[in-house]
Amino acid sequence: MKRWELSILIGLVLSIITGSITGFAAQCDTVRGSTIRLHILANSDSQSDQALKLMVRDAVLTEAADAFGGAETKERAVKLARENLGEITAVAEKTLRANGCNDKVTAQVVNMFFTTRQYGSVMMPAGRYDAVRILIGEGAGRNWWCVMFPPMCLPAAEKKQRSEMSAAEQILISAEPEYELKFAVVEAYEKLKDKWEKKQEEKKIEEEKQTVTHVKAQISR
Repeated sequence: MKRWELSILIGLVLSIITGSITGFAAQCDTVRGSTIRLHILANSDSQSDQALKLMVRDAVLTEAADAFGGAETKERAVKLARENLGEITAVAEKTLRANGCNDKVTAQVVNMFFTTRQYGSVMMPAGRYDAVRILIGEGAGRNWWCVMFPPMCLPAAEKKQRSEMSAAEQILISAEPEYELKFAVVEAYEKLKDKWEKKQEEKKIEEEKQTVTHVKAQISR
């Protein structure tokens, strides 16, 4: 094959791959924008702390079934999560106290980065997600996570058939081998984007500090 023919062939292949990845990445954006994760971090990796984490999980999921079960949209689910943070914290602390643990519990609704994760047959693309984050004690142990909205890890999820899922939700169950490369490419891109955004935020904070320092110096003259 001549060089120009090879160049055209390579260009065509890259175009097809890029187009495929671009479309897949757009689907991943839709998933991230319509999903809430539940993220529970144990105090440590000790056997007892990990067991307590799972007890907290079970208790919180039972309470969250009432808090999120009726939410029809992500926006409503986020609102309910914020409104129920106090109750979620109380349930987690009650569970710990009943099992002889005095660790503090901190529950927040945050936007955080997740790598590509698989939960059973569910594959979630990497990127930043809104999440209900529960830290037990130091929060230094292995975490447990699931999809809180759509309610895939809540009791309400049992009532929701896959046929009822939106196109965005359907991608969550596409943990097929054919998607492995696409998930890998998306994760690499999202990691770079997250790193760049953090650097920009740090740069902005540093510039604001320098501005404040400069203003104080001018005032003190």
